[in-house]
Amino acid sequence: MSSNILEVLKSRLDSLSRSERKVAEVIRADPQSAIRSSIAALAKSADVSEPTVNRFCRSLDCSGFPDFKLRLAQCLATGTPYVSKNVEANDGVREFSSKIFQATINALNDTKRNLDAHEVERATDALAQARTITFIGLGASGPVAQDAQHKFFRLNTPVNYWVDIMSQRMAAAAAHRGDVLVFISNTGRTIALVEAAELARNAGATVIAITHANTPLADKAHIILDVDCSEDTEIYTPMTSRIVHLTLLDVLATGVLLRRGEDFHGHLRRVKESLSATRYAEQRLKADN
Repeated sequence: MSSNILEVLKSRLDSLSRSERKVAEVIRADPQSAIRSSIAALAKSADVSEPTVNRFCRSLDCSGFPDFKLRLAQCLATGTPYVSKNVEANDGVREFSSKIFQATINALNDTKRNLDAHEVERATDALAQARTITFIGLGASGPVAQDAQHKFFRLNTPVNYWVDIMSQRMAAAAAHRGDVLVFISNTGRTIALVEAAELARNAGATVIAITHANTPLADKAHIILDVDCSEDTEIYTPMTSRIVHLTLLDVLATGVLLRRGEDFHGHLRRVKESLSATRYAEQRLKADN
């Protein structure tokens, strides 16, 4: 179970009663005020009874309201992002810049803390042994898929990426046993990606999903790398989740490289040296300055 009470709350929203969800909405809107509130004050703000607040706390595996407030305070002390940290229309440059940087830092820390090392190892093994690797993403996840292809193509495995629905479906249907398809999605609910993942799985390929757990896309995957970033994407394009996905792909690429062993370093050195003729020498640049 996650020690982050806000993550627990988010994951259990659908199981809450109507009255308990009103309590949740008040807390998510202003967690700091909830810490300072008495049970009576919180019940009044949510327009519910005090026993409802207690039931709400117990539904999150807390012994009662004091225990809930303690865990909420611990959660906020770690800098965990919450809903009131989203960019708002009246934010100035300093405000929205600070929110974006801090939300990204917090999201990376949360992912680092909660990432399932066993699933990362399984994904790394699958990618290291793959006959071919294909990265698939739509919308804001499309550039992430392209970046993944740029990272992995130098690791001596045929790598491709697709960012349009038709190509994704064809690539999934044409996959074979030994091929690995990596699906990247912030929501895990995009119908086209879920359908392509099912096609790939039925074709015998290994499906890796970088997405939320307990989503339609995760249900189609053999290996799930659970990334749960709390951000408002109704108006703004995904920001923190994209950075987290890129970082996680760096982890996977590094894991595959380590699987290759030291004998593979010569190959990487030759790839790197092939770029030397495309750049001015560093000493010349210093002399010109």
